[in-house]
Amino acid sequence: MPAPILSLEDLYVSYSTREGEIPAVVDVSLCLRQGECLGLVGESGCGKTTVALAIMRYLGANGRIVGGRIVFKGRDLVQLSPKRLSQVRGADIAMVYQEPLAALNPSLTIGTQLREVLRYHGRLRKREAMEHIAQMLQEVRLADPDRVMAAYPHQLSGGQQQRIVIAMALLAQPSLLLLDEPTTALDTTIAAGIAELIKEVRHKFGTSMLYISHDLGRIMEVCDRVCVMYAGQVVESGPARQVFDAPRHPYTRGLLRAMPLPGTHKQTRPLRAMRGQPLGLNQRPVGCVFSPRCDAFQPGLCDTRELPLQDVGDSPAVQQVRCVRWQDLDALDTPSEAPPLPDMELGAEILRVEALRKYYVLPNRPFGTFLRGQKGPYARANESITFTARQREIVALVGESGCGKSTVARVIVGLETATAGTVVWQGEELARRPVTKRTLTQRRALQMVFQHPHDTLNPRLTVGTQIARVLKHCGIARDAQTLHSLVLRILDRVQLPRALAHRRPRHLSGGQKQRVAIARAFAGQPALVVADEPVTALDVSVQAAILDLLLDMQRTHGTTLLFISHDLGVVRYLADTVVVMYLGQVMEQGTAAEVFHSPYHPYTEALLAAIPLADPLRQQQRIVLEGPVPSVVDPPKGCPFDTRCPRQLGTLCETERPPLQQVTAQHGIACHIPLERLRQHSAVHESTQE
Repeated sequence: MPAPILSLEDLYVSYSTREGEIPAVVDVSLCLRQGECLGLVGESGCGKTTVALAIMRYLGANGRIVGGRIVFKGRDLVQLSPKRLSQVRGADIAMVYQEPLAALNPSLTIGTQLREVLRYHGRLRKREAMEHIAQMLQEVRLADPDRVMAAYPHQLSGGQQQRIVIAMALLAQPSLLLLDEPTTALDTTIAAGIAELIKEVRHKFGTSMLYISHDLGRIMEVCDRVCVMYAGQVVESGPARQVFDAPRHPYTRGLLRAMPLPGTHKQTRPLRAMRGQPLGLNQRPVGCVFSPRCDAFQPGLCDTRELPLQDVGDSPAVQQVRCVRWQDLDALDTPSEAPPLPDMELGAEILRVEALRKYYVLPNRPFGTFLRGQKGPYARANESITFTARQREIVALVGESGCGKSTVARVIVGLETATAGTVVWQGEELARRPVTKRTLTQRRALQMVFQHPHDTLNPRLTVGTQIARVLKHCGIARDAQTLHSLVLRILDRVQLPRALAHRRPRHLSGGQKQRVAIARAFAGQPALVVADEPVTALDVSVQAAILDLLLDMQRTHGTTLLFISHDLGVVRYLADTVVVMYLGQVMEQGTAAEVFHSPYHPYTEALLAAIPLADPLRQQQRIVLEGPVPSVVDPPKGCPFDTRCPRQLGTLCETERPPLQQVTAQHGIACHIPLERLRQHSAVHESTQE
């Protein structure tokens, strides 16, 4: 085999903190060959990004490489002088960061920033540089390069920003590209397009890639080989399909069980979250670093010495695992014997949203002129949204960012008021009644869990104080002793240590903050909770635990749950009823069983095809939506999905709103394509098992 282009040999990285030296990367060895894509996967804090920063030598003032070698094209990067290192960065090794907007200069146009790369690393003339940039923008599938180059970063969508960052990294034609969570913050449809782009770039330019992610589905989709990291160590490595088909380490198995794959459902095949939480990097146990969370842990065997990576099978270094009991896992691994959860008996209708419309007025124009039918600059966040919710039902609103999901939620809980339509809550009209005008009973009955808990938790108040304020405001308790007792009971309910009652939000992890947000929402015993993207930014293991917690709280209190997400994998696992939205309109609606089986609306089909699957036994259609989402200020005249639909019918779709076709009494699809033709398309996910 050809010599590796990159080789990490026994790499150790530590950070100097007030608590002393913290080992972030311990004994990491890996190699990457020309044109190969290697995935680094694991939970947040496992050391994936630190490995990439060590390769770039971007560890910061308190980070340092304390052992090992980083050999790139025969040269040890650890020994390079700053001058030589600056010549390698950008030209031979480039990096795509997790947040594209943070990597771009907000005060410079895109064209200026792209030209800077060539000025620093290339010797092209101005005309040649412009031609090269235009060609690269085409390679990353960005239309209208002149407009893109004249734009500032904030004027581009998240997907366009990520494509710009990838184009910038490729301009100097590097041999190695480091991609740090390049699709984490994007919608699943946009992320699928970026993943396809990464594969095209790799095959066209022969670029070697190190792909960092906590998303096992994307790793299997993009990478040839994978290294699974935990607590700064590689605990398993090998060919991606082989590792995901037959994982040998308990941690890898735990990650796969926590993913909502096709066939997993809350009642028949519930997710299995790993117990415990990752230890701090300064709390490393002796022996196996995963031992505090491992069900196969055996005292005297797993905790006596540092464990090396050992070969699995006869072929050396094809698949390796850092576990002394990997051969016993199949015998020890018994499926959960817990009986399937019974179906929740749904009650009477408690919420009806009908023809809901929400327009936002753009500046310098009085709103009254629009109501008289005059045209003006306003954004149509919601356009005729209709659905219902019953007691104990989980209704999911699904769609890409900007489709109006969160706006519907904010109108329901009273943070916004509707422009038109009705929101009837238990017989009372609330569409134009803001939260400040609602009764205490109504405010207590309708609660919300927001997407980013750290933005909604008061940084100055302790966790216990914030939960106690809800209890006092809802009139559940007043005296200090009762409040303290109830707060501790609620923390027990959301599986948080009681000691956290005296901690402030900054001392909590992302998953713990989300648990506090859920505890606060359910503290007042609401009848309906709106959960707005509550698991989007979480690791799969934490996501599984939060989903289980939501289900447990919902079942215990008999609460109706309005679940908002762009991830149909999570929705398929959780929801009873699904409402698919696009550009402020409902494209498809029905029970979860109906929406996730053919016939689909073309948009629903694309959302399903964008779900990354870490399952080698399933085949998946490839549907990549091209082009940006149209503006809500100037939406298409006909079908809102017309400009991106892979099955567009021409003038009919361009000029006429699609009719609602009833597949069943509950399942409706807003599309011009006849149901007979929609039924002809096969399922998006098909099993390859005999």
